[in-house]
Amino acid sequence: MALLVTIIILALLFDFINGFHDAANSIATIVSTKVLTPFQAVLWAAFFNFVAFFISKYIIGEFGIANTVSKTVYEQFITLPIILSGIIAAIFWNLATWWLGIPSSSSHTLIGGFAGAAIAACGFEAVHGSVILKIAAFIFVAPLVGFCIAASLATLTKYLCKKANPHRANHWFKRLQLVSSALFSIGHGMNDSQKVMGIIAAAMIAAHSLGLEEGINSINDLPTWVPVACFTVISLGTMSGGWKIVKTMGTRITKVTPFEGVVAETAGALTLYMTEIVKIPVSTTHTITGSIIGVGATKRLSAVRWGVTKDLLIAWILTIPVSAAMAAGIYFLVGLFV
Repeated sequence: MALLVTIIILALLFDFINGFHDAANSIATIVSTKVLTPFQAVLWAAFFNFVAFFISKYIIGEFGIANTVSKTVYEQFITLPIILSGIIAAIFWNLATWWLGIPSSSSHTLIGGFAGAAIAACGFEAVHGSVILKIAAFIFVAPLVGFCIAASLATLTKYLCKKANPHRANHWFKRLQLVSSALFSIGHGMNDSQKVMGIIAAAMIAAHSLGLEEGINSINDLPTWVPVACFTVISLGTMSGGWKIVKTMGTRITKVTPFEGVVAETAGALTLYMTEIVKIPVSTTHTITGSIIGVGATKRLSAVRWGVTKDLLIAWILTIPVSAAMAAGIYFLVGLFV
C-alpha cells in the first residue's frame, strides 16, 4: 500500500513538473509577442489545461491516450518497483532538461523510463514493441505534421491578408493569439495529463494483482479522482512557469510576430487534436517546435536558426534511450530497498 501511494505521489509530482516544463509550449509565443505578461499567460494556459478535462470526459468520452500509455508494458510484467523506477528516472531527466533550457519531451521521458525499467526487470519481451515503435515514430511525425500545417496556414493567411492594413492586421492577430493559445493549452492538457493517468492506472492494475483493495482490473475502472487530480496538478505546474524554455521557444528558434504566433499555436493545436483521435501520446514540445519552424521557414529558410533546431532534434532522439537507461539503473537500486 505504501509503495502504491508513493508511486501516485511521484506521478503527480511528475505531472506538476510536466506543467512547468511544458508551460513554454503554450505561452512562449504569446509572451514573446507581448500580448500577455508572463503571469497573465500562465494563468490563461493553466485555465485551459483544466478545461481539457471536461472536453476529454464529456465530449470525447474517453481517455484514449492514457490507455495507450498503460499498455507500453505488457500487463503480466508490470510491477510497482518497475513503475516507481520509471517515474524517478522521468523526474530526473525532466528536471535536468528544464535546468538546461532544453525543450525535451515529458511524454517520451515517461514512456522511456517505464519501458527501460521493465526491460531491466524482465527483458525485451516485457514491452509492447508495436506501441513503443508507434510512439517513437511520432518523435518525427508530430513536428513534421506541425511544420506542414503551420507552413500551409501561414501561406494561406498571408495570401488572404495581403491587402490588409499591416497595423490593423497586427492588432487582430494579437487578439487571435488569445484564442490560438487557449486551443493549444487544451491540447496540452488533454495529451499530457493522460500520460500520467496511464502510469497511475498501470500501478493500480499491478496493485490489484497483489490483492490490494485499491487496485483495479483495467483502466476503465480508474476512479474519477485520478483524472481530476492529473488535470488539476498539470494546471498548477503550468502556473509556476518555465522561463528558461520560454526563451528558447519564443526567441531562439525564430523571431515570432503575433501573426506567426497565431499560426504556430493553431497548427500545434490541430496536430494535438489529430493525435488525440488516433490515441497516440505525442510531445507537445515537439509539436509546437515543428510549427514554429514551419512558420519561420515561410519567411525564408535562413529565418530559422537551424543550429538550435539541430540541438533540439538530438535531445529529442536521446530522450527515450537515456530515460530507459536511467530507469534500468534506478530499478536495480530500488531492488536493494524494495
